[in-house]
Parts: sequence; C-alpha cells; structure tokens
Amino acid sequence: MIAPTLRSCVNAVSWAQGGELLITSGDDTNIRVWRMDPSCSTTGADTSSSFDPNRSSSVTANSTQKWSNAASQEEYPFACQSVISTGHTQNVFNAQMLPFSTRIATVSGDRQVRVFDVGEAVGQSPTGREMEYTTRESCIRVLRCHSGRTKRIITEDSPDLFLTVAEDGQVRQHDLRTSHSCTSGACPAPLVMLPHELSIIALSPLTPYQFVVGGESPYAHLFDRRHAGRYLHAEWGVPPDADSATTCVRRFGRRSRANGERKGYEHITGARMSAWNGHEVLLSYHSDGVFLYSTRDEPENFEDKRGSRSILTPNAKQRRFDTAKPPSSHGEPLTGPDMEMIVEDQLESLLADDVMDGIDDRSQEDDEDGDNDDDEEDEDEGDRLFNPKDADSHQDVPVVYPRMRFTGHCNIETVKDVNFLGPHDEFITSGSDDGNFFIWRKSTGELVDILEGDEQVVNVIETHPHLPLVAVSGIDTTVKLFAPARGVASFSRWNNAETIKKNNARASRMGLSGRSAELQFARLVLNYEQALRGTRDGGGEQSETQLTQCINQ
Repeated sequence: MIAPTLRSCVNAVSWAQGGELLITSGDDTNIRVWRMDPSCSTTGADTSSSFDPNRSSSVTANSTQKWSNAASQEEYPFACQSVISTGHTQNVFNAQMLPFSTRIATVSGDRQVRVFDVGEAVGQSPTGREMEYTTRESCIRVLRCHSGRTKRIITEDSPDLFLTVAEDGQVRQHDLRTSHSCTSGACPAPLVMLPHELSIIALSPLTPYQFVVGGESPYAHLFDRRHAGRYLHAEWGVPPDADSATTCVRRFGRRSRANGERKGYEHITGARMSAWNGHEVLLSYHSDGVFLYSTRDEPENFEDKRGSRSILTPNAKQRRFDTAKPPSSHGEPLTGPDMEMIVEDQLESLLADDVMDGIDDRSQEDDEDGDNDDDEEDEDEGDRLFNPKDADSHQDVPVVYPRMRFTGHCNIETVKDVNFLGPHDEFITSGSDDGNFFIWRKSTGELVDILEGDEQVVNVIETHPHLPLVAVSGIDTTVKLFAPARGVASFSRWNNAETIKKNNARASRMGLSGRSAELQFARLVLNYEQALRGTRDGGGEQSETQLTQCINQ
C-alpha cells in the first residue's frame, strides 16, 4: 500500500495502539494518524504470523503512476483519520504515541518537544472523514529543555514518561505529571550529557533500565539507570547532576573504519535494541554497514596493530598541508596576502588530489577481480584502525565488538534507521541510497531480498507489532506498506542484486570523496574566515575542535 500523497518527505513513522494506528509526520510539520479498516477483505495478502522476505511485495492504494499499477490488483483500505498541525517551525524528525493514552509526542529541528492530545477522535474520525486540528486545539505541552535539534523519542511503559535525545548531546526524561519553566533554567538534569552530538537512542521493553545512544562519534554508549548508586546530595534532597543519573557501562565500536570513511567524520545513523531478547543491538554506520552487537558479550582486548611500527608512513596529503604552513615569527598569526597565498596553495592541492582520487577510483571500478581493492585495504588497515584510548568522553569504558556485519546497501546521503524483522527478530533490515531496502538473515548474515521502497532513498522501516506488515518511508511524499503476498514479489529487485550491491559498494567506498572538492573548499573557506575573525579579535591559535565543522548532515 502507498498512503495518499503527502506534502513532504516522511521522516517519522510509528505504529500505535497495538498496530491499529499508523502515525506519520515529516517536513510539513503535520501529524497524520491512519487507521486500517479490519472489516475489509485483504485480498491477495497473506496475513499469517510468519514473515518470509522472499515472498514480500508492496500493496498499493494510491499515489504516482509508477506505483498505481500495482494498486489495481490489491489494495488495503487505509485512510487518514486525523491531521494535527504541530506548530513546529522546522522538520519533525520523530512522532510517537505514548502508551495507554491518546497523547502524541513529537521532536523537531526547532529544538522543541511537543505533546498533543485530541482524545479518542485521534484514530477514529467522528464524521468518517479526515479531521483537522489546529495547534491551539491539540497541543497540551511544549518542552524547551534541549538546546540542540531534538531527533528521537523513546516511550516507556507509562502515558506520562518518555525519553528524548538531541544534538546538544543530552538524553532527557520527561514526566508529564510535573511541570517546570524551561525559560527560567529549572529543567531537570539530563540523564546523559556527552560532548558530541547525539541523534539516535534505542531501548528494549524487556530491559527498560538500559539504553544505547549514538551520533557524531565512532562509538555508541550503553547506559544503565540501575547504576545510580548512593549520592549524599540526593539523600539531602538535592537532585542529582547529569553525571550521577546514569552510568556508561559499555561502548560499542568497530575495529577499523570502512573504505571511504574519513577520520573524524564517523557517524552512527541508526540504532535498535531487540524487543524479542532484550540484549541484541543493531547499529548503522554512515559510509559503512549494519553491525550486530550484544550487551551480554564480554569486551575484548584491543591490540593496536600500529604499535608494531616504529615509524608510521606519513600521509601524502597531510604532508603537503604541513609544508604549506607558514613560518610564524614571534608567534603571530599571518594575515592579509600571506594568508591568502596559503589558502590558494592549499586549495590547488585539494583540487589536484580530488582529480587524482577520482582517477584512482575509476581505475579500481574497472578492476573486475577486486584484487587491487584487497591490497589497498591491507595497506591502509593500520591507518583505519580505531584505538579505544582515542579521544572519547568514556575512554576507560570497555568496548564490545560486533558479532556480525551486514553489507550490500549504501548509507551516505541521508540519515537511515535500522530494524529487526520477524516474530523472533530473525531478520535485519535497513534502507539504502538507491531507493531500496535490504533484508538479511540475522543468523548467517546472508542477504535474502532487496525491495524497492522509494523512488529516491529509503530512511525509515517500521514493523507492525503483530502482523507481517512493514511501513517504509523516505524522500518520497508517500508511506508504503509491504506484506507477504501470493505470487511474484512485484517490488523485489533480487534479479539485479549483484549489480545493486556492486554499485552500492562503489558509492560507499567513495564516501564523501565523491564531493570532496566542494566539501573541502567549503571547509577551507570556513576555517579561513574563522581564522581571520580570531585575528581581528586578537585571538591566537584555534583548536581543531573549534575549526572542524560537521558536514555529514
């Protein structure tokens, strides 16, 4: 099924009330609540409880001509019951209905968390037609505790409690039973406060006392709320500070970066904890694959392979940058023509390197046997290795390494989520930049199907809590529902699997280098402007942290 065309791309998709409702939102900042009529026949669809990816197909209801042909044979009666104007001034990234209630919480790029409630009418229009609600009619709470873009919501087993994560590096628990003034600085202390941006959070209902967070870091962090311990301030009636609310007990990481993944730009785009067993964790890395971890696995000792070398081979590009650095007399930063000359030299070097990289990439693509790629990986392995003692806010916390890696898709252009599939989480799924979503068998890592889910990019995949039904969204202004169906899987791209995987591997290997010249030039200009501003203000050298800007999102 494809929901009727919306006004913008769909960032938020979630099931509610045991799967009776589907909640969507996106760049148009409106919440839409959809209901499927259980009294209607589901012709052609197999509603058995087992999920077989090899038989999955999309059942359409509307939208563009490309999808409407499939809709002519089988349709799900799926109608929008309510449209709620949120009042957010920027994109809505996530929307969740709180358990045992009709409240819907949203997070947005405007840094706000909002809660809406229109009563039982939210999922059942009293007129039988789409009902529209204004912000004044529906919004019951606005929370401004975060100072960065709020990205994800995790509900708890309560109609009043939920967690949010934001790019300010904080995880906050909100309790609707209490109130405070955000503008007066009276917000409760966050559960987590990290020095880098956070964008994802995952929690299993079987282990609600622990959760995983990730973002602009090569590591995801596992926090446990049972480890608060005894604090004298709390016993004296003083609320605990951010460092006392939770404890980081494990980090999840990789041994090395992927080809094309640039140092300092590692980013985790999606995370999920298993609702079936409570201990398995999925992490999706930008420019890399999907990794399976377990909170039960013991940390491994990391042997830094770089330690066997007495002298590291210098990086050619970095060496050119170093030689371009000007001599500084009396410790004064250069300005005027001297600085402009250096900027021009570095820019020419960057553009020349980008051309050579493009030639090298194309020559590697033409190499069918792949031997050159293996040799290149061996040569660069030492430079791509992670060291758990590298700069990290919890560098003394042990690192758990993955059980398995799932590849074939491409995660470069947008932020993609990851999920489990099947009644016992037997399968793994993720969207891709090629408009498909991939399904792997968890036990073996085998790719079992590739399904077309979007005309551009698939970002979100949410499974129905009880039925073999999957909701998929991305850049398109539609939401698609996939279910096992009799006959040929209309939207399977399995026949082109090898070509799709090869193209995705090439795109992932290039990573950001495909746009290297533009990105490097933008960063160079930004650093140059900041350096000049610091000079005018009388400042000295600026740290790498101050000058480096995130260009992944």
